[in-house]
Amino acid sequence: MSTMSLDVVDALAAGLENSGSPAVPGLADGSDPALAGVIISHPHLDHYGLIDQVHPSVPVYIGREASLLLAEAEFFSAAGVTLHPTGFLAHRVPIKVGAFTVTPYLADHSGYDSYSLLVEAGGKRLFYTGDIRGHGRKARLFEELLADPPKDIDVLLCEGTHVRADDDGLAESGVEEEVRSEKDVELSLAQRMIDTEGAVMVISSAQNIDRLVTVYRACLRAGRTLVTDLYAASIVAALGRGTIPQPGFRNYKVYVPNRQRVRVKTTGEFDRMEMVTTCRISAEWLAEHAGKITLIQPSSAVAELLRAGILDRGMVVWSMWPGYLNDTSGRRLADSVHAADALFALDHSSGHASVSDLQRLVQSLAPRMVVPIHTEAAELFDGVFVNVRQRRDGEWWESSPGSGTPA
Repeated sequence: MSTMSLDVVDALAAGLENSGSPAVPGLADGSDPALAGVIISHPHLDHYGLIDQVHPSVPVYIGREASLLLAEAEFFSAAGVTLHPTGFLAHRVPIKVGAFTVTPYLADHSGYDSYSLLVEAGGKRLFYTGDIRGHGRKARLFEELLADPPKDIDVLLCEGTHVRADDDGLAESGVEEEVRSEKDVELSLAQRMIDTEGAVMVISSAQNIDRLVTVYRACLRAGRTLVTDLYAASIVAALGRGTIPQPGFRNYKVYVPNRQRVRVKTTGEFDRMEMVTTCRISAEWLAEHAGKITLIQPSSAVAELLRAGILDRGMVVWSMWPGYLNDTSGRRLADSVHAADALFALDHSSGHASVSDLQRLVQSLAPRMVVPIHTEAAELFDGVFVNVRQRRDGEWWESSPGSGTPA
């Protein structure tokens, strides 16, 4: 690859993962016509969080439903954003982006509408895993990729979140002891619901659609009613998929916590309440039915629910990356739940592939070069995969003339 080609591939495939402004000519001011565009692999903040630094003239590509999700999130969260994509990603449908042909592969990940990317140009083929796993609700996509992978891959940009070091050397997980599947979480949550006398509250991202489905299925197993907040209900409505739990589903209600009620009132966007009119319930209803409900609510609602007595003899389940609990706010949250004599538990499935699944992926793709990305232990890749080449952030490299292999 020429340095100009690699420059564009970096913007296309690696996304905006680095802190600070990416050193890509023309990205911020639109001055370089050779910059073909930016592709956002999925709607997680570490992959699109610097999109406001991209000049409006630079084409942007993302999954259609991912774009809808981020636009809807803008009302509820500072992390939301309304994009104006030049085009949309679709599973195994190639698109032309300047001199590049990009083929998206829908991926199993905790971020909705996530893609891996095959990027082809100048006789070279680069595959970017994006954030990927093989143990979620769409695990079949991972198996399909292994069974029918793209061929002749020159470079694999391979995520390695679970390539971590501990005191004994290589470990498959850092804070988590194991990589659990969404089905594991579904079954364990259902048992928690059965064993808990009072209400169960699950704290998870409103944008984690897989986890929403997992909790809803656990509720059905345990004979409980799922109660989401307005944010979660709005995200699903924006996606327009009737197969995802939402208002109108059996055993589904909506409780709008105070912060969201204030947000609706101050903005005057009262029409947002219309879709939940038939299933909206009050704090009094929650208290009366506490033993038969499971809530998906933001962590900011914990204090409100504790004051109302809704979580008496209940349980709060942290269903996100456990590392978030290590900061001051996380410890304060756990302490407040314990102080109210409610139980606090962790029940989570990682959004990232286990080391063994990554090894299966590398074996299937058989790339000429594996370049570590999205990892805190790139130096350990050599002990896990073959044909590993370390590349620093911002480093450019060229193909050896006529070799057909990146140097």
